[in-house]
Amino acid sequence: MKARDAERQRMKWKFNDGGRAAAGYSGATGDCVCRAVAIATQQPYQVVYGALNRAAQGERITRRRRKRGRSSARTGVYKPTIRHYMESLGWLWHPTMAIGQGCKVHLRDGELPMGRLVVSVSKHICAVIDGVIQDTHDPARNGTRCVYGYWTREASQI
Repeated sequence: MKARDAERQRMKWKFNDGGRAAAGYSGATGDCVCRAVAIATQQPYQVVYGALNRAAQGERITRRRRKRGRSSARTGVYKPTIRHYMESLGWLWHPTMAIGQGCKVHLRDGELPMGRLVVSVSKHICAVIDGVIQDTHDPARNGTRCVYGYWTREASQI
């Protein structure tokens, strides 16, 4: 019985590289932010890639960031840079978790609103379109992956 319930709640997943291969990139890398934004905003991968790298040029190098350096669309983007870029596109952040609150929303069927979303989970960002995860792998962990928050195009999609 539990297996069937878990299967019903499992969010569908569809392979989508956001146009990465079509842009001429290959191999494994940490470009989840670029892929997710390209998929959700329906912009070409290369356009998002360039925009994220330009946004990273405005980052300050702090003590914590000295070792890793600035954000890169290829290897990872810091949260403040993601926030500034998404806001520049007119997208709104909807937090689903607060410090000390515990996990309330998971990557599970029916727990996220319909529409085009850029979803933040632990150490990963993915696109969810009308309840279907669009990514190069299934990050849902069988519906147990906690959602920290998500970006939507309009406030009406809350």
